[in-house]
Amino acid sequence: MIDGFAGSILLPDSAEYPAAATAYGVLGSPALVARPSSAADVAAAIGYARAHGLPLSVRSGGHTLFSTNDGGMVLDLAGISDVEVLGDGLVRVGGGAVWGDVARALQPHGLAISSGDTYSVGVGGLTLGGGIGWMVRQQGLALDSLREAEVVLPSGAVVTASGTREPELFWALRGGGGNFGVVTRFTFQAHPLPGVVAGSITVDPARLADTLRGWRDVMRHSPEELNSTVIAMPAFGPEMPAATQVLVCFGGNDVDEAMTAIQPLLTLPGVTGHDVAAKAYVDVLEEPELPPAQIRLVDHNGFARNVDDGLISRLTTAHAAFGAAVLMVRYLRGAFNRVPADATALAYRDAEAFVVSAAFLPPDAPADAERRIHDGWAALAGDVTGEYGNFSMHPDATTITRIYPPATVERLRAAKRRYDPENVLAFNHNIVP
Repeated sequence: MIDGFAGSILLPDSAEYPAAATAYGVLGSPALVARPSSAADVAAAIGYARAHGLPLSVRSGGHTLFSTNDGGMVLDLAGISDVEVLGDGLVRVGGGAVWGDVARALQPHGLAISSGDTYSVGVGGLTLGGGIGWMVRQQGLALDSLREAEVVLPSGAVVTASGTREPELFWALRGGGGNFGVVTRFTFQAHPLPGVVAGSITVDPARLADTLRGWRDVMRHSPEELNSTVIAMPAFGPEMPAATQVLVCFGGNDVDEAMTAIQPLLTLPGVTGHDVAAKAYVDVLEEPELPPAQIRLVDHNGFARNVDDGLISRLTTAHAAFGAAVLMVRYLRGAFNRVPADATALAYRDAEAFVVSAAFLPPDAPADAERRIHDGWAALAGDVTGEYGNFSMHPDATTITRIYPPATVERLRAAKRRYDPENVLAFNHNIVP
């Protein structure tokens, strides 16, 4: 069907088609799903899509709606998912691998790469968008550990991007998403990590502001091995009351050292218990449940330069007004900040924390309910800046200008004009050439 393509093709009547055409719980209807087994296959598939005018989605873990489409081609990289430990801490990872498999492969070597929080999230999408993970304070973003990438350009050319070869492409890939090419192989520098001490600390949800203030004060004086997130969950019926947790992950297997760092969090006001224990890093990666399809999600996120008392007050007030909403605040200060703002396309390197809000609206919500939530988040504009593309599920025409500062946008547009002038790779947070 596709000249020079040695992989497999899934058509709508194929048994594997529904799973391969589903992204973030949404079933698309692509004309075909192409599963390449090599960079040459990827080039052939891109050529076919271009020749037939097919919209092209690239899929790794399928954790984004960009991973499918209607009437086009899904380029599913699941057949390029090998994980090879090379020595000297280097690891080569196929573009279709998921982070849980990477963590499992590195565990026997006492190594890890900071990734997302989810086992099944794809290496490709998460890395190209940033990669804010459990080791962000001591290792930085997932993209900060990237050393080179094998990239199939929309032209069909296969190139290697690194700090010395195609350096502008390498810069753009690290935070610019899938706008410039299809990455078939990533080479990362893994980091020593014999184990972690991790778990959740439960806190009285009525004391969210107190929790955030105390948590911030502890984190500002904690070692970078201590990574932590506060998450406030709303009630979902009588069997799931509102809950607040302080999640912790200490990067190291010395339990005494870890508990010394974690202990101040165990004495925060309103703490009711914890399950913190030593475990393998791979066991920290979870599989969150997606919200029911009939629930409308109104989500926002951004970077807070300074988690001061004013921000905490305004944030908790807004969160309470959003109704059924999740609030997540992740501490960043550490290796994340030591990368210059212009070194990668993810530029907000002066942030102390990353803030996420996700409000859930029922189908019969008033017409102005979504607007009130947007307005409530907009009131935090002086405290929270930018946006993290990997957590931006509902893009619009202004998304790019929220994700990137103006100078970064212009540099990305120049890279797009050079590497994808026809905008073949448009199913992403699209940077229009």
